Amino acid sequence: MTETKYGKYFLSGPRPWNPPGTGPVIAYLNDEIYRGSHQYHVHWVPVTPQGMPGITSWDQMGHGPHKHKSPEVVIHIGTNPDDPLDLGGEVEMFMGPEMEKHTITTSTLVYLPADFLHAPWVIKRVDRPFVIVTVCQELKHTEKSFKELVSQEEREKLLFIDQGYDNEERIITLPKGTRREW
Repeated sequence: MTETKYGKYFLSGPRPWNPPGTGPVIAYLNDEIYRGSHQYHVHWVPVTPQGMPGITSWDQMGHGPHKHKSPEVVIHIGTNPDDPLDLGGEVEMFMGPEMEKHTITTSTLVYLPADFLHAPWVIKRVDRPFVIVTVCQELKHTEKSFKELVSQEEREKLLFIDQGYDNEERIITLPKGTRREW
């Protein structure tokens, strides 16, 4: 956006604040960019992964089971102009300590209460690019992983983050084959 009084509030495209290695980011905002803001991530999901060195297909990665101290919303938005409910792909999302499996194939909003165990979250296929929007309703990122809930084989394909529960340090465990932070 051009430099105007309120132009700084319009965020899109590649910017220095995009997290490294997160793939195609449409927009991103957190408390480090604008004091007092929550966390907002908007990702473009292409047919094959981009911007994640070492990852060449969606079956090589996902996000492992975890929880946050604050509520989160994960929005999956299809891009089919003739059928906006058609996601254009398939995403698996597991919920609760029972690991209840949900398959997402339509444009869907998922509400996750504070301290609610969720994931693995795995993109199973992408037939047509779609958009993922996440809103974490907290100023500083908190996440506690639960690696023990998945098998060693599954664990190797998942991203895990620990931050803000046991300490403030961000500890990331990457999917096997990844060459930098995702």
